[in-house]
Amino acid sequence: MWQVTGQNRIVSLLNRSLETGTLAHAYLLVGPAHVGKMTLSINLAMALNCERADPPCAGCLSCKKIQASNHSDVRVISLLKNGDTAEAKLISIDQIKELLHAANLPPFEGKHKVFIIDGAELMSVDAANCLLKTLEEPVAGVTFILLTTNDKLLPETVVSRCQRLELRPLSTEEVAAALTANDGVNQERARLLAGLSRGCLGWALVAATDESLLEHRNDSLDRLMNILDSNYTGRFDSVNRMAAQFTQNRAAIYDTLELWMDFWRDLMLVKLGCPDLITNIDRKSEIIKLAGEYRLTQMTDTIKGIRTTAEQLGRNANPRLALEVLMLDIPGKEPGKAEKATARMTG
Repeated sequence: MWQVTGQNRIVSLLNRSLETGTLAHAYLLVGPAHVGKMTLSINLAMALNCERADPPCAGCLSCKKIQASNHSDVRVISLLKNGDTAEAKLISIDQIKELLHAANLPPFEGKHKVFIIDGAELMSVDAANCLLKTLEEPVAGVTFILLTTNDKLLPETVVSRCQRLELRPLSTEEVAAALTANDGVNQERARLLAGLSRGCLGWALVAATDESLLEHRNDSLDRLMNILDSNYTGRFDSVNRMAAQFTQNRAAIYDTLELWMDFWRDLMLVKLGCPDLITNIDRKSEIIKLAGEYRLTQMTDTIKGIRTTAEQLGRNANPRLALEVLMLDIPGKEPGKAEKATARMTG
């Protein structure tokens, strides 16, 4: 019983490979965070070690131990802990050497060894080259699964030695349906979480029970609202706080910029007469009012500016400088237009 949702094509491919004995010795799973890469990897490890006729059964002792991260022949290497991306660290060559040593030993309690490298793009150059030697000369009974959000950050030689499988984000309808059917989330909340998830069911499932994710989202949007109401002194104070946070937790700033882009996209949709398509449905009245204070060109330019800032930060640009430019580019409101525009948009 495969537990990953919305990746039917990939599941069918892996099932055929299991049935015909043609599994690759290494897979590269590519897709955004929380889209299901780890779930698929664990399911494949279960299928390779399942004790029953229709793997993965999720009920035999082997499957249960793998699900509980308690199987000696299935190992995960990851720097992603507690939501922090551990930006200052890399997967070291010593970690890979230890993994390869274990790969050359026979299975201890199962039929097949599986090594999952989560955040494979975080391998050091030496670690990647060390792994490459084994990928070029695969060991029988061993499968490597590399997970990444961006395979362009991996050496081409490593990518070429793996079978690449891309996990695509689900539709809003698919995420909402999964939340209501399997987790008892009411339809209105499911619709909100589905929109905010950007097609990544794993995020929506966590957010359904962990209020801190929505609190972070609300804090990020409140910060944006304060910036729109601030003069340049207030905006540069925000830059100072965000630049300091960036040195501690880059992922949080990238997430904030994504949330800002989603919000400006909602403004644009309202401006175009499509308010039912917005993501932040719990802030609909606020968005409709605010959309009246900006021109469409300002909205599209701001979205481009936020995207450019995220790309510059990803290329190790000076965070303070990149964020300062963004603050200067975010347009001010056009007072006096809001009430008239709001009346027009709401009929």
